[in-house]
Amino acid sequence: MDRLKGKVAVVTGAGKGIGRAIAQVFAQEGAKVVVADVDQEAGQKTADAIQQQGGMAAFVDADVSTTKGTEAMARATVDQYGQIDILCANAGIFPETPLEEMTEDDWDRVLDINLKGVFLSVKACLPYLKEQETGRVLVTSSITGNRTGISGLAHYAASKGGINGFIKTAAMELAKYNITVNGVEPGNILTEGMDEQLGPDYIKAQEEVIPMGKLGEPEDIAYAMLFLATEEAKYITGQTIIVDGGQILPESKFAVS
Repeated sequence: MDRLKGKVAVVTGAGKGIGRAIAQVFAQEGAKVVVADVDQEAGQKTADAIQQQGGMAAFVDADVSTTKGTEAMARATVDQYGQIDILCANAGIFPETPLEEMTEDDWDRVLDINLKGVFLSVKACLPYLKEQETGRVLVTSSITGNRTGISGLAHYAASKGGINGFIKTAAMELAKYNITVNGVEPGNILTEGMDEQLGPDYIKAQEEVIPMGKLGEPEDIAYAMLFLATEEAKYITGQTIIVDGGQILPESKFAVS
């Protein structure tokens, strides 16, 4: 406990799913957490739940796809808590659209939130991270686009592939400021969005090809992020951790016993 005591962490897309779990775990470890999300109701619920559990959290309405939104997020964090030590750029969407039906607007919306949102969030928080003379940038990537592909998610896959490239180069640029940049590549994680958007048939089919026989939980990603946020990971940068229950290991579904 208290591995993040005295730290201030910004978590984007923290209203639901993986982001909410990251915010809760960071708060449990002593961080003051800014819950950043465009969904005001969900974001406030996350902040309220953390406070009810004895943690410190504040909700900030933040559109990560715009400079205005990310700069306001960073300023609000510093106004509330005086500093930024950790940025977890987690916000993302995964609308399913076949390539032949995908419009330019469909493509732009996913890339604006998933990929440009990472860049803008880092850029907005960087001046404050530098002031601490140490910092952690954490990014939620995916096995999709980096290790695997899924029909209907070409825009999502492209955004996550881009994130991994961003992580490597940003890590090189920010190392001189003692800021590490790392990511986690989730496999299939059972979030509200997964359940509502893809449904039970998809979930069952995925479970059959995952060696551990089940989807992950949001907390599985949160604890990997926690490690990367702590002093134990101070010499790790430019890396990603795959958290997928072994999903990318089998050659085919017939290889899963």
